[in-house]
Amino acid sequence: MSIALISKAIAIWAGILLLAIANGALREAVLIPKLGAPVGLVLSGILLSALIVGVAYFSLPWLGTRRPSHLWGIGIGWLVLTLAFEFSFGRWQGKSWSTLFEAYTFRGGNLWPIVLLITALAPTLAARLMRGLPGR
Repeated sequence: MSIALISKAIAIWAGILLLAIANGALREAVLIPKLGAPVGLVLSGILLSALIVGVAYFSLPWLGTRRPSHLWGIGIGWLVLTLAFEFSFGRWQGKSWSTLFEAYTFRGGNLWPIVLLITALAPTLAARLMRGLPGR
């Protein structure tokens, strides 16, 4: 994988990070207060997963690769960056390890583990979606 491709993948992940932060703000300010925690968490997880796949889909032409090994590498890279960010930011906020690991359960409607799986699969899923559309 070239440095240019890695740089593009990191830039796309930064955009996904901004969308994830906006999704979290929406969840905390609107979804949970209006719908309750379980429904708010589920909707937030579904929305973020859809956003990640959408970003991957629309960024594929810019990435300029459809090689499965590259797509898998990008997805795994996004997963690693996400985990590094989550744990680093959480520890910087003074959260305990046990508190951080609570996010990796399905308690109360939490879909974070599925969002992480979607993050890793998103470039490959997006390429498959793109192949399935006429004219692509």
